Amino acid sequence: MKKTVLFLGLLLTVLTAAAQKVFMSSSNGRLEVMIENNGGQPTYTVYYDGVEALAPSRLGFEADFGDFSKGMTFKEKISVDTLSLMPTQFRDATLYLKYKKLKKSTMSMGSQNYKIPFLNAKGQEMTVEFQVSGNNLAFRYVIPRPGENPKCGVIHREVSSFNFPEGTTTFLTPQIGPMTGWERTKPSYEEDYEVDQPMAKRSRFGQGYTFPCLFKAPLSSPEGATSPKGSNSSPKGEAGRGLWVLVSETGVDGSYVGSHLSDYSAETGYTIAFPQAGENNGIGSAEAGIPLPYTTPWRTITVGASLKPIVETMIPYELVSAKYKATTDYKPGRYTWSWLVWQDESINYDDQVQFIDLAAAMGFEYCLVDNWWDQRIGRDKIEVLSKYAQSKGVSLMLWYNSNGYENDAPQTPRDCMSTAIARDKEMAWMQKIGVKGIKVDFFGGDKQCTMQLYEDILFDANRYGLQVIFHGCTIPRGWEMMYPNYVASEAVLASENVFFSEGHAKSQAFELCLHPFIRNAVGTMDWGGTIMNKFLSRDNKSRHRRYTTDIFEMASAITNQTPVQCIAMQPNNLTELPSFEIDFLKQLPTTWDATRFLDGYPGKYVILARKHADNWYVAGLNAEPQAKTLTIEMKEWAGKTVSYYVDDAKKGPQLQQLKFDKNGHAKVTIQPMGGIILK
Repeated sequence: MKKTVLFLGLLLTVLTAAAQKVFMSSSNGRLEVMIENNGGQPTYTVYYDGVEALAPSRLGFEADFGDFSKGMTFKEKISVDTLSLMPTQFRDATLYLKYKKLKKSTMSMGSQNYKIPFLNAKGQEMTVEFQVSGNNLAFRYVIPRPGENPKCGVIHREVSSFNFPEGTTTFLTPQIGPMTGWERTKPSYEEDYEVDQPMAKRSRFGQGYTFPCLFKAPLSSPEGATSPKGSNSSPKGEAGRGLWVLVSETGVDGSYVGSHLSDYSAETGYTIAFPQAGENNGIGSAEAGIPLPYTTPWRTITVGASLKPIVETMIPYELVSAKYKATTDYKPGRYTWSWLVWQDESINYDDQVQFIDLAAAMGFEYCLVDNWWDQRIGRDKIEVLSKYAQSKGVSLMLWYNSNGYENDAPQTPRDCMSTAIARDKEMAWMQKIGVKGIKVDFFGGDKQCTMQLYEDILFDANRYGLQVIFHGCTIPRGWEMMYPNYVASEAVLASENVFFSEGHAKSQAFELCLHPFIRNAVGTMDWGGTIMNKFLSRDNKSRHRRYTTDIFEMASAITNQTPVQCIAMQPNNLTELPSFEIDFLKQLPTTWDATRFLDGYPGKYVILARKHADNWYVAGLNAEPQAKTLTIEMKEWAGKTVSYYVDDAKKGPQLQQLKFDKNGHAKVTIQPMGGIILK
C-alpha cells in the first residue's frame, strides 16, 4: 500500500511539473507505460524491463460529434485506482469458469487501473482508461455525453496505433477483401500466416491484418528510447531473442464493430482499422454507432521477454464480465464429425448412425450432423436420429447457415438463424428433440450488424439450452466469459483444408505450431478435427495422405484448446488403430485447470503442459524437417515415471515409460511432423 501511495504522488508531480507526461506501471514494475501529449496528440509508449516494446503510439478517435485525435490537452484531475481484479468480475469468473472453458480455471492476477482524462479543442472530454497487470496492458475510451446533446453518435475511425521499434518482425495473417472467395463468403479469418517478416512488407490483399497479431521487437532499444524511469537492461527470460508482443481486442459485442490492424506506416506503425464497406454484401455501416455516454472495447497488449506470457495470457477474459446467466449446465466434451472426410455424401441417416455409434464406443459426448441435413435426412428423421443418439448416451449438434443476405453460400438449412422469429421457432424445435448444440457458419464480416447477429444467436440459443460454435467467422473477443453458452470459433485456416489440399496437408504441422502463440492464445479455437485416418478418404487408401503422425494428431488435441473438441475419427479407426491410441482418445480431457508454456517457437515447434483435475499432460508438436531433442522440466514429476507417447523413427507410434530425474528433468525427442505426449 505504501508503494501505491508514493507512486500516486509521483504521477501527480510529473503531471503538474511538465503538464505533458504521465507514467504508470504494473505492480512488479517490469511493464511501464508513459502517456504524453505531443502538440495536442496523445500517445503512449510501452517499456518492458526498461526496453522499448512500443514506440510512441497514438491514442484517440474521430466522431461525428467531435475530434478526439488532435488538439487535445490533459484535464487537471486524474483518477488512479489500485484494483485486484474488480469483485464483480471475480464473481462472474467463478460462475462461468465452473464450465472451465478457458486455458485456466482461475484468474487471480491483480491489476493497476489508471484513468487519464483529456479535453479536445471544443472542451469535450474523453478519458483513456488503462489496465496494467503483470505482462498485460489494455486501454479503452470512456466517452461522456457532451452536454445535453447529442445522446448518440458515430465513431468514424480510431487513430489508436501500435508503433513498434525499427527492426521488429511480424507473425501475421492478412485481412482479405469483402465478398471474395468461395461463394463470396470472405472475410472469414481463414488466410495463411507469414512468419518472421519485416514490418514494411505489405499485407497480401492490401487490407491489413486480422487479430490477434504477434510481433518480435528487438531486445535493445534505439538511443533515447529506454524508459525514463528504468534502464536498458536485458530482460529476464530468453535473453537475446527479443521482446514478444501480442496485440488484440476484447469485450466487443453488438454495440461496436470488430476491428483489425492496418498495413504498416513508418510514421504511425499499425492503426486500428474498422470493417470494409463492402462486407455483409454492402449492408450496414462500417462505422460504429454508439449511445452516449459510451465505453469502447479494450485494446489488449501482452509483452514478454519469452513466449510464456503470450501463450498463458488471460487478458481477454480478465477485462470482461457476463452478459447473462446460463439456463442450463452446459457440458464440455468430444464430438465425432462425418463431414471432414466423408463429406456431403455422408449426410444421410445410415452414415450418421455409424458416427453416433462411433461416439458411443469412444465415450464421446456429441455427434455433429453437418450441412444439408434438412434435405438429405429430413426433419422427421432427424428427430428419430436424435432419439437414437440419446439412447446411446450421445447428443446431437446440428449445422446451420447464418444467411441472410451476407453471401451466396448455398448449404441448408438457410434462413433459420438470421432473424429472431426464425431462431425462436428453430431453437424451440431443437430443444424439444434433445439437440444440445449448433454450429453456425458463413458470416459476412466484422460490421456492427454482424457483431449484433453473433450476440443475438448466442442469447437466443441460451434460452433453449443450446451451446454454440461459429465457423466461417470472426475471432472471439472475450466471448467465453461474456456468453455462457459460447463454445468456440473457427476463425483459422482449419482442418477441412487438410482434406481439400495436399499442400495444406503438408503445412498442417507448421500451422498447428503457430496457433498456441497467436490465434488460440486469445480465444477458444475449433480447429475441427484430430484426424486419425492415414489417408483423406473414406476407404483410407485413396486421395492424398496425412503427413503428420498419429502421435502428432493426438497431441494436437491438447495443444489446440477448446472445451468441445472434435476428434475426427472414422468408424474404421476402431479396428485399425493401436489399442493404446484408442485408450488415450477415450479418456482425453477437453477442459483445463492450468496451462504452462514449456518451449517452442511460432511455426517451428511447441511444447505445452496442461492440468486437468490432479493430472498433468505435456504435449509437443514438431513442424521442422529434423527430429528435435529437448529437455522437459516438470517439477511435479521429479523422480517419477510417466507414460510417454512417442514416434519411433523406425517403429512408428509407441507407448513407452519415461523417468524424470530428481530435479524434474527428462529428455524427449520429437520426430519431424511428429509429436509427444507425457501423462
